[in-house]
Amino acid sequence: MFKPFTTTGIGSLPHTDPDEACSLVLETFDIPFWPQLPMLSFRELMIPQYSEGMPFMKINPEKEAIWVERDESDALQRFYESCTEGCRIAISEDHAKGLHTFLRIIKDKRFDFLKGHITGPLTFTLGLKDSEGKLVYFDEELREISLMLLKAKVRWQMDLLRPYSGNTIMFIDEPILSAIGSTSYLGVSREETLRLLKETADAIKGSGGIPGIHCCGKADWPLVIESGVKIISFDAYGYFETLAMYPEEIRGFLKNGGYLAWGIVPTTEAIRDETTESIKKRFDVGIENLSNSIPIELLLSRILLTPSCGTGSRSIEETIKVFQLLIQLKEALS
Repeated sequence: MFKPFTTTGIGSLPHTDPDEACSLVLETFDIPFWPQLPMLSFRELMIPQYSEGMPFMKINPEKEAIWVERDESDALQRFYESCTEGCRIAISEDHAKGLHTFLRIIKDKRFDFLKGHITGPLTFTLGLKDSEGKLVYFDEELREISLMLLKAKVRWQMDLLRPYSGNTIMFIDEPILSAIGSTSYLGVSREETLRLLKETADAIKGSGGIPGIHCCGKADWPLVIESGVKIISFDAYGYFETLAMYPEEIRGFLKNGGYLAWGIVPTTEAIRDETTESIKKRFDVGIENLSNSIPIELLLSRILLTPSCGTGSRSIEETIKVFQLLIQLKEALS
């Protein structure tokens, strides 16, 4: 499906000019994606960006606060009536200027592949609280509504991107996966984690998309594989060893048509000291370690190249360096 070393990126950029951000993405990556712009607006952060349509949602951009506050209204009933199976819920331009600008720029173009993204249901419900400080995840009804909301956003986004490409990738962005199992989230079961991820991946597949997942830390990778995603995007720069712990599962994933998106170019302060040569050396070490248990031909045929995470917290200059190193790495490997 993908040529080895095809490049794409993770959602966020540090720009406040949507046109500039979109142009940079389109000039850089083999698989373009619409940019999330958290420096432009609080509404473009991971949870606010997908919050429109959630019952009882409150947002205060000036204080950069978002929470759920139940009241006596019929908001729940109206949500259930409107969000039936297969419903769509839009993401407005106020919450995603990068998306709407991207669509205007590409209006007369077609691509082999495009990429979108959705905040994962775990990150959404474990990052959002109610008015009493309780995480939404631990309210069973709100957790289910959140899942319904995110699946509706997936379907809407897929409809939006489909005219520009017959092959749309949708990454489920789940940074919170790295904390599942810690003392802070002991009430989060493996079974429910898997259900939430699988339903989101199924919504992407059901809309004709290619589901992927991005986690920029450690994770229960066998569980991720079990969720049915086709692409695993991981931080190969900082957390390669967490993937290498599961060689049999990764081998099976690749044999069954899965791909690994190697986030090998760092998006932390480490980028300041890295060069193409140092990144390639780190990549080669990772390949050598995995090839002890996975055939190297299989590994190399199932690789995408990405930054380790989004660049929304970096400067524009550092972002450009991240992207340039990625291009140069591809050239060195091809």
